[in-house]
Amino acid sequence: MNRSRETYEGLPGGIGVSRLRVYDWPAADGQRGGTPHLHLTCSEGYAVTGGRGAVQTLTTSGFRQTPLAPGALVWFTPGTIHRLVNEGGLEITVLMQNCGLPEAGDAVLTLPPALLTDPETYRAAATLPTEAEATEAEREAAARHRRDLAVEGFTALREATEAGDPEPLGAFHRAAVALARPLAAAWRGRWRDGAAAAAQATGTQLDHLERGAADYLSRASVRAERPVTQGRFGMCGRLDVYDVA
Repeated sequence: MNRSRETYEGLPGGIGVSRLRVYDWPAADGQRGGTPHLHLTCSEGYAVTGGRGAVQTLTTSGFRQTPLAPGALVWFTPGTIHRLVNEGGLEITVLMQNCGLPEAGDAVLTLPPALLTDPETYRAAATLPTEAEATEAEREAAARHRRDLAVEGFTALREATEAGDPEPLGAFHRAAVALARPLAAAWRGRWRDGAAAAAQATGTQLDHLERGAADYLSRASVRAERPVTQGRFGMCGRLDVYDVA
């Protein structure tokens, strides 16, 4: 990527993008779908392209379920616990703020509290085996087990919140920050080279415009990408991932 002050060659605003086919595995509560989690520094957006379903969200304001169907555009800010529910063929284009940060660990699953006590315990429960370490069936089983643990934790958080007890959700927030705090310095560098650089490039372009200078337009460029990974087991479903940074 050209990191000069006047251009940013990633996607607009330094966002990341992926194609998601939401899991249709049934959970203990009868719902089919993905792994509940929150992001610490990234807003997330859904552009629904196929099927039907919903996104369940939990914040200090309470529980909410938002329907998803083709044409729907839904987004939420950091700290929103979210769980995708697949009611039939749900496919989404996912837009993530701060490209690179989600891939660097900016997500914490709603695992039971005993698995959130320290980074090593959390990673052991949250990390899936690689293709080199396990078969497709073994990786699917691991992803389903991880999802089920997170649904268990999410259900407890939802029930406490709906019963008027804010402490379990507050405790989860504190645990999530403690797990991610050692990563914050490295994330700052990714943000500086990504979203911050994209905003800075716009400021530089405005400087050119105010001076009446057109030379920066001669340095325009075009990129076209195909997924670098297809069908990867993600938190919410099978992912096609693009390298847009």
